[in-house]
Amino acid sequence: MINKVLETHEAALSQIPDGASIMVGGFGDAGIPFEMLATLAAMGTRNLTIISNNAGTREVGIARLIKNGQVRKIICSHPRPPQSDIFAQAYRAGQIELECTPQGTLAERMRAAGAGLGPFFTPTGYGTRVSENKEERVVNGVGYVLEEPLHADFALVRAHLGDRWGNLTYRWAARNFNPVMCTAAKHTIAQVDKVVELGSIHPEQVMTPGIFVKHILLAGGQHA
Repeated sequence: MINKVLETHEAALSQIPDGASIMVGGFGDAGIPFEMLATLAAMGTRNLTIISNNAGTREVGIARLIKNGQVRKIICSHPRPPQSDIFAQAYRAGQIELECTPQGTLAERMRAAGAGLGPFFTPTGYGTRVSENKEERVVNGVGYVLEEPLHADFALVRAHLGDRWGNLTYRWAARNFNPVMCTAAKHTIAQVDKVVELGSIHPEQVMTPGIFVKHILLAGGQHA
C-alpha cells in the first residue's frame, strides 16, 4: 500500500543533507511552507542553495535560515521585498551569494527542468546584466538570451489538500510556484493543511499528481 504521509517534519527533513539545493514555494506569504522551514532552521542544515521567488521577509522562513548562516546562495527574482533586512545585511556583508533571475524566466527555467527540456531562448534580460556570460542571439530582429533549466535536489511546498498517494490541490494564490517546483526537484516534500482519503480529490482537481511528490506532512504542531 502506497502511503507517503510521514508523522513528523523531522522524519522528512532529516533526508536533506548539508549543501543541498532546495526550491521553496510561495509568493509573498501565500503558499510558503513556514512550518517546514522552521524545522529546517532548528535542525541546522547548512551550506544550502535556496531557490524561491524572494529571499525571505521578517525573521521567519527563508529569512530565518539566512540569519542562522545556513544559506550559501539564493536564486530568486525579488530579493528585496518589504521587511527583507536579514537578506540585505547578509548580502552586504558578503555572507551570501545572489543569482537574480527575472520572475517569468525563473518559472520557465523550472518548467523546462520538469519537462525534461534543454536550454531555451527568451528576450527577457537581453542586453542587460542578466545576460552577462550567457549566449545571446538575434532572430528576426529580436534579441534573445539563452537560459538553462533549473533543477533542485529538494522542493518544499505548501498545499491545501493531499492524499496518501501524494496528490495535491492548492488554495487560491497559494498555488503560485509550488506545482512547477514539484516537477523540477528530485525529492518533493509537501506540507498540507489536511490529509484526505484517497479518491476525495476529484481527478480533474488534482493540481500536482502524486508521482511528483515523495512525502506528505500535515501542517500544525510546528510554528514559524
